[in-house]
Amino acid sequence: MCGICGEIRFDNELVDSSRLNRITAHMAARGPDDHGIFMQGNRAFGHRRLRIMDLADASQQPMVDAALGLGIVFNGAIYNYPALRGELEQQGYHFFSSGDTEVILKAYHAWGAQCVERLEGMFAFAIWERDSGKTFLARDRLGIKPLYYSVDAKRLRFASSLPALLAGGDIDKALDPQAINFYMSFHAVVPPDGTVIAAIKKLAPGCTLTVAADGSLKQQRYWQLSYARSQADEERGFDDWRDGLLEELRKAVRKRQLAAVDVGVLLSGGVDSSLLVGLMAEHGTDNLHTFSVGFESVNDEQGDEFQYSDIIANEFGTHHHKIQVSSAELLSELPAAIAAMSEPMVSHDCIGFYLLSREVAKNCRAVQSGQGADEVFGGYHWYPPLQDCDDPFATYRKAFFDRDYAEYCRTVTDSFAAGDAAGEFVREHFAQPGADDPVDKALRLDTSVMLVDDPVKRVDNMTMAWGLEARVPFLDHHLVEYAARIPSRHKLGGDGKRVLKEAARAVIPAAVIDRPKGYFPVPALKYLQGSVLDYVRDALHSDTARNRNLYNSQYVEELLAAPEEHITALRGSKLWQLGLLELWLQAQGV
Repeated sequence: MCGICGEIRFDNELVDSSRLNRITAHMAARGPDDHGIFMQGNRAFGHRRLRIMDLADASQQPMVDAALGLGIVFNGAIYNYPALRGELEQQGYHFFSSGDTEVILKAYHAWGAQCVERLEGMFAFAIWERDSGKTFLARDRLGIKPLYYSVDAKRLRFASSLPALLAGGDIDKALDPQAINFYMSFHAVVPPDGTVIAAIKKLAPGCTLTVAADGSLKQQRYWQLSYARSQADEERGFDDWRDGLLEELRKAVRKRQLAAVDVGVLLSGGVDSSLLVGLMAEHGTDNLHTFSVGFESVNDEQGDEFQYSDIIANEFGTHHHKIQVSSAELLSELPAAIAAMSEPMVSHDCIGFYLLSREVAKNCRAVQSGQGADEVFGGYHWYPPLQDCDDPFATYRKAFFDRDYAEYCRTVTDSFAAGDAAGEFVREHFAQPGADDPVDKALRLDTSVMLVDDPVKRVDNMTMAWGLEARVPFLDHHLVEYAARIPSRHKLGGDGKRVLKEAARAVIPAAVIDRPKGYFPVPALKYLQGSVLDYVRDALHSDTARNRNLYNSQYVEELLAAPEEHITALRGSKLWQLGLLELWLQAQGV
């Protein structure tokens, strides 16, 4: 797990090393163990290293193989690299290091752009060819690792985070009205390749980007999730799906134990993270550390789920760490958590993951986390109403969107009311072939789009802010493909994720499986009161916000007058959504 960056010039000018140094320095938290820069002609590449898979200096990056005429900067973890290395050695390749980075480099030499189809894990990397001048960028299938870029007629620049690109300078900071519509409507999710900064893009998951020496770009998709099923899939019994799922989960968790350091678990107390603990214990993991975080209750809404995480910690004898966060600490750490976001993320548990990661990093360098299970196995409340509905798009929109288009037009000034981009995007996504069942349409959208730019990005940003690697077994692409074949009727029921919960009964106590569904609660950010409300009000009333002229002032005052009355369908604060965006923009100097 690391931070990568680079610049490719198209105008025969040399790369400005000071810009690349600023970008690399901005990602120091992603890779606190080492750093390096490689410059040659019109190209330069930077890297920040977090030692997880291989601790030796031989795996230092940027890595250059002079014999092959290739170099690489890589962020992520390839779990099948030992098998790939063995295959490459049989083809005559010799290795000078023992980690996964060199395996990717030689895989590219052996198999070209198709090498990504053989990689199992999470990754974003850039490989440059010395002789042709070509540069090849790639991102993993589920977008677990980020890759942002900015391109114009003179150069392409990329990095693991959007703020790092801004730190390099020379980028227009104008906002993208279409992305603002997504942020305000689609629960802060801005799909690739957009971001709220119009001049900065992100490579879509499951895609590669080839940059030719003349500056021409070619983007290709190498993986796409399909919900098409065979007749045998439809006829297969529930018990068979359940048993097969448990085996796929065992394999996914076992792969993610591959590391040169101990791997812990972020234990929320829900089924997903509890199941990871049980499977790791089943696998024989020794000295397992688990971590939970809780907040103060507000308006009688409980701010922790320790009663459930305690059950799992006691059942499996883990070294359990409970972190309790006061409202005062929450407010004091909010600015740092917001600054750590690559893009503005409205979900309340960003601050939870930020503070949890701070404490976890004191004890271990890598953790497994349960993100993705709700999207992959149908755990959210908006899936059941989609069964046999006449208008899947309207049903989904009513349950998921933070506001309709009419309210969006009241939220922003006229210059940002540029159309219902989010609504049209979802409508078109639902209409794509490969998912006929209305529930599958939503699962496909949530797994391939929403999951990437909400829960997954949140975990990457907040853990990497403390040099902590997070691994997500529920996003093993073999497991996700298996889950897509399971008919939705086996996922829904029992408050969602039925097939997953029934598989879990063979591993963890029923008291955790049959509990009411929870979420990562931070009540103080749902019911804005006191100092947190003052913090948001000050940001929205600041001269910077007024000069930006993004929000309709009358709408802002309505929310400020009664924040508890303006809650989204997903139980979030509409006022916090506005405040968070403004606070993030100010943190990035926009």
